[in-house]
Amino acid sequence: SLQELKEIWDQWNNEVRQLFYSKYKDLSYLLDVKVDRHFFRALVQFWNPAYSCFTFRKVDLVPTIEEYMALLRCSKIQVDRVYSQAVNVPPFLKKLMNITGMSE
Repeated sequence: SLQELKEIWDQWNNEVRQLFYSKYKDLSYLLDVKVDRHFFRALVQFWNPAYSCFTFRKVDLVPTIEEYMALLRCSKIQVDRVYSQAVNVPPFLKKLMNITGMSE
């Protein structure tokens, strides 16, 4: 669970955290992102995995990096860094929902 991941992170000393950061970059910052469960549930329904964007009726919505940062309330994403797309989106969404303690 997310709480377990936070507890593991808290147990690590700075050296271990730096090793993790050197391998996984900004992934650890996601532990601090507050997720609005209602917003997330609503948003997931509109995700179009075929086009990797949100689709509202016939309108495709692709937020900019800055808009994603605002939605996630995350100020630590670096705009000059490349963030890759998840290879298999449906399992990724299920894992993300499990981590945040939400059900489908």
